[in-house]
Amino acid sequence: MSFTSPSPAPGTLDAAATAACLPWDALAAEIAALLQDSTVSVPARTVLPLPQGGSLFVMPATDSRVAMAKLITLTPANTGTGRPAIQGDVVVFDVTTGERRLVLDGPTITARRTAAVSLLAAQHLAPQAQGPLLIVGAGVQGLAHLEAFVQGLGVRDVWVASRSAASAEALVLRAQALGAQARTVADADAAVPHCPLIAVCTPAHSVVLSAPPRPDAFVAAVGAFTPAMAELAPAFCRHVAAHGHIVVDSEDARHEAGDLLQAGLDVGMLPTLREALQRQRAPSAGPVLFKSCGWAGWDLAAARLAMRLGTEGAPPTQATP
Repeated sequence: MSFTSPSPAPGTLDAAATAACLPWDALAAEIAALLQDSTVSVPARTVLPLPQGGSLFVMPATDSRVAMAKLITLTPANTGTGRPAIQGDVVVFDVTTGERRLVLDGPTITARRTAAVSLLAAQHLAPQAQGPLLIVGAGVQGLAHLEAFVQGLGVRDVWVASRSAASAEALVLRAQALGAQARTVADADAAVPHCPLIAVCTPAHSVVLSAPPRPDAFVAAVGAFTPAMAELAPAFCRHVAAHGHIVVDSEDARHEAGDLLQAGLDVGMLPTLREALQRQRAPSAGPVLFKSCGWAGWDLAAARLAMRLGTEGAPPTQATP
């Protein structure tokens, strides 16, 4: 019996090549398109505990053309060691042939799709989308949200608050390189009254924002993704619930959004981003809190875009296998 050898699988794309497949505006648009695609199937993610507080995440998703699985580890103990806290890959398959088509850098996918979801939410829900923008937390997600909001919304004034002065200064320099004015601030709460755009991007070990937002504020909170985690003070969340609007990124957030659950809010009654976009109009008045916990559907959107740009456009540079 003879067997036909499959076509050689492509090499793994490194972080830079993965990012090149995911321009901010195009990725936000792909996420919006995915939310209208009835063929998308996203089972609940599997999270397995690892020693020293780490976790292994297994996140599959499919549509009519693409199947993908994200396999990453989160290792908080790596902070400050030079090793990344998030490591892993996103493997993309053609559903018709079963062929593996791409292997994308997992941390890059996670950073860019998270910020692109915040960008999409801001494009549709932010009352004052031009900023100034306050970024709380100057790590990977702080950088991703800086780039997404500067390049996707046209923000030109950025304030950075971080417990690490060196990280805050580095993010300021990056903002300036992108053409924005930028400064560091010692107290995030003191900056809140001056900033109608806020991105809270910390590891969520403790509350970092307590001051109530402006009536025209849009707040994207992305650091807390379990019921035990929180970046926002309970009073902050209750203020927005009473005077404005709260939107969660997916149905999974209804049992994962620690900020909201710890505030005693009925998270199950809050609209998802899909539902908010279907209304096709921005909230009428009051601050908007967009609470994002992550969802494999966002990774699928990134995989779809990378497949399209990688096969129909110029092939991205591949890392050495």
